Amino acid sequence: MSAFRSGSVGLVGRPNTGKSSLLNRLVGQKLAIVSPREQTTRHLVTGILSTSECQYAFVDSPGFQTRHRNLLNRSLNRRAGEVARDVDVVAFVLEALRLDSADRAALTRVPAGTPVVAVVNKVDQVRPAARLLPFLERVARERQFAAIVPVSATTGRNLPELLKVLREHLPESPPHYPVDQLTDRDERFFAAELVREKLFRLLGEELPYRCDVMVDSFRQEGRLRRIEATLWVERDSHKPIVLGKGGAMLKRISTDARKDMENLYGGKVFLQVWVKVKRRWTEDERTLRELGYA
Repeated sequence: MSAFRSGSVGLVGRPNTGKSSLLNRLVGQKLAIVSPREQTTRHLVTGILSTSECQYAFVDSPGFQTRHRNLLNRSLNRRAGEVARDVDVVAFVLEALRLDSADRAALTRVPAGTPVVAVVNKVDQVRPAARLLPFLERVARERQFAAIVPVSATTGRNLPELLKVLREHLPESPPHYPVDQLTDRDERFFAAELVREKLFRLLGEELPYRCDVMVDSFRQEGRLRRIEATLWVERDSHKPIVLGKGGAMLKRISTDARKDMENLYGGKVFLQVWVKVKRRWTEDERTLRELGYA
């Protein structure tokens, strides 16, 4: 019988390659928020998968990007680089049939001595399938990858093979976490993230990047959780957009987030959300520290 292995796997790459969806699929639970927009992920989220042979600690990181130049995004890029340096193996996530300067820029953040598995995601969208092979050959020329594994986070295709490959690069070790632990984050963290997800899903193109969420109060009364949160925006003109006509948009954001929280927590949630203006918060180091970015 092979020795038990346990270690960390960094999910790294440019924005919008499906890193968060891959994390959720691997651990079988929605831990990382997802949206069609780039740079939805801002915080590091660890998802833990324990099997009879291995314990994987998958670390979802912000996508490395150059679109936004404020202090917030410089902090997110720094975190993405730290993940690539600190894990046992990097799962570098690419989008099938797309390999560009943004992917290459993200790849340069991975230290030379770290084993890297190229994870080519979204292969379920490739039509015809024969187009994939030349792309995989192109990927192989970019770096000396430990392996190249085509997968689909949406369908689960080839994920058992990915786990097998990643396990080979984890150290022999007993589990680092209790085998029934799913993440390193608490319920308060997920409350803020689920509200923020709705901003990315429901608001316009640029506004979600100028918003964030802070949980002010989180109390549990039996199976009921009472949560109060503040939604920060950067400008006075942002506030009426988030509120919507007669408060309709804020109500929809809150209702959708509450439903997801109840599904995650397995109990009723009473959620109150306020909108406040905090000018230039994306450039304010103190605010970023309070929000957990600096």
